[in-house]
Amino acid sequence: MPTNAAAGVSIRDLAEHRGVRECLRWFTREKQWINEVHLQLCRVPAPTFLEQERAQWFLDQFRALGWNASIDRAGNVIAVDGDGPYVALTAHLDTVIALRHKDEVTVEADGRFCGPGVSDNGAGLAALLAVARAWKCCPDLPELPLRLMLVANVGEEGEGNLLGMRHLCKQSPLARKIASFVVVDGANTDHITTRALGSRRFEIAFTGPGGHSWSDYGVGNPLHALCRAVTLFSETRLDGFAKSAVNVGLIEGGSSVNAIAQFARAKVDIRSESNQKMEELVAILGEAVDRAREVENQRATSGKVVGKLKEIGSRPAATLPENAAILQYLRAVDAHLGIRSHLDCSSTDANIPLSLGIPAVAIGAGGAGGGAHTTQEWFRPEGRDLGLKRIVLTLLLLMGGAPPAPGAPSGPAK
Repeated sequence: MPTNAAAGVSIRDLAEHRGVRECLRWFTREKQWINEVHLQLCRVPAPTFLEQERAQWFLDQFRALGWNASIDRAGNVIAVDGDGPYVALTAHLDTVIALRHKDEVTVEADGRFCGPGVSDNGAGLAALLAVARAWKCCPDLPELPLRLMLVANVGEEGEGNLLGMRHLCKQSPLARKIASFVVVDGANTDHITTRALGSRRFEIAFTGPGGHSWSDYGVGNPLHALCRAVTLFSETRLDGFAKSAVNVGLIEGGSSVNAIAQFARAKVDIRSESNQKMEELVAILGEAVDRAREVENQRATSGKVVGKLKEIGSRPAATLPENAAILQYLRAVDAHLGIRSHLDCSSTDANIPLSLGIPAVAIGAGGAGGGAHTTQEWFRPEGRDLGLKRIVLTLLLLMGGAPPAPGAPSGPAK
């Protein structure tokens, strides 16, 4: 019989508790409602930095379901059930591609949902609402030492730089009351994110006097300098102890084919499983910018270029210890439900609590999804209830407040 090694808790006994059993059955019985609310939320636009409309929609939903809900200073929607300490279930509000019209979210003949954000993170947000309603519809859940907090947070994608989760973990008056985080991001249940993939993001900007491509030839060219910097940096070898990656995701500048640009910029993404390796790559990027400026100004006969490097995002790398109680709970639940999952490394909202030594994992909400961050994104709801049952059983174990197994470290492995 699957048990939790940290607490000696029988997962089967927990699942057979009358109130828990009713809650788990609710997810299967209410599939249609969950599907409908999933489509509704995806039709409320929420591009990064502009999540306010969807946040207000969530606030109304939580309150209608009987939760004590509010929007914090960062824009996160927070719903609580009683006083803390809490276990937080979170899902990010924002999407990479902005919804232009609600008709862009469709249901295909085969039952798939299609449209921007239907999986990332429509699936996670639908799970948040499903748990919120199930919790209130099943009042006979066991009394536990910790309480549940639900968070629909802002700023997870792109240059949002995890601003919602940063506020919740660092500036919020609730920060000290949160014992652990279960982050729901996307659909698939085949993974457990325990390693936070770090990232550092920069904007390279070169400026110069500009001019006519013929009569002013010889003036320092910001575009030439930028291209040289990108080339130098892209040749960086990524051998070493930690898996890393670099990417130039945007280049822009200039005004005409026959004009010397006055301005050129690029945005660079540096990722690694190691904070030390990221520091090394940041230094190499700075050297590439300096070298490109020097070469362009040596070549120029007049009008020098100026190069600047500005950080526009930083996500810390961190690792959850393999013997952490939260991971033991989740593995025991997976064994009970017959879910085969593997540990992975990804950049999610879990980066922030993990970097602060707060136990956290990121998992999928159930069902299946793909095409994230594209206009062809899709979600298939079949099997969603299994993912929701997984979430609730894990939450209940965490809310039991059992201590970690003897010798388990309290903070992240560095």
